[in-house]
Amino acid sequence: MRRALHKWGAAVVVAAGLASGGLVPNAIARTPENPSRVPPVALVTLPPEAQATHKLILAGGPFPYSKDGTVFGNRERLLPLNPRGYYREYTVKTPGLRHRGARRIVCGGTPPTKPDTCYYTSDHYASFQRIAP
Repeated sequence: MRRALHKWGAAVVVAAGLASGGLVPNAIARTPENPSRVPPVALVTLPPEAQATHKLILAGGPFPYSKDGTVFGNRERLLPLNPRGYYREYTVKTPGLRHRGARRIVCGGTPPTKPDTCYYTSDHYASFQRIAP
């Protein structure tokens, strides 16, 4: 696998080389000029734990983990660029795990109970899906 990094640190392309030495077709470049092409996902299709976390976010809690509601820095730059403090992260419980696991919901906007948009990740910020109500 070959990884190219943009000078701002954002992953530009992650693609496997083909036998011809070319890149995988449809690789999406992510840069500050093109921050993301985040696919939508219907809330009702997410795991029940994600739906419950989303409901808690809109209600303002109470949240099961002390890190819930803390600022998400978007260091991966996979979400649209916004000022620091715009995004907040929340844990989505994973059945059978005794720790926080990899699943999160990240919401942007203020107040936190009325976010502009929310995103779901099942792989600890490696990829996101925009939650469509």
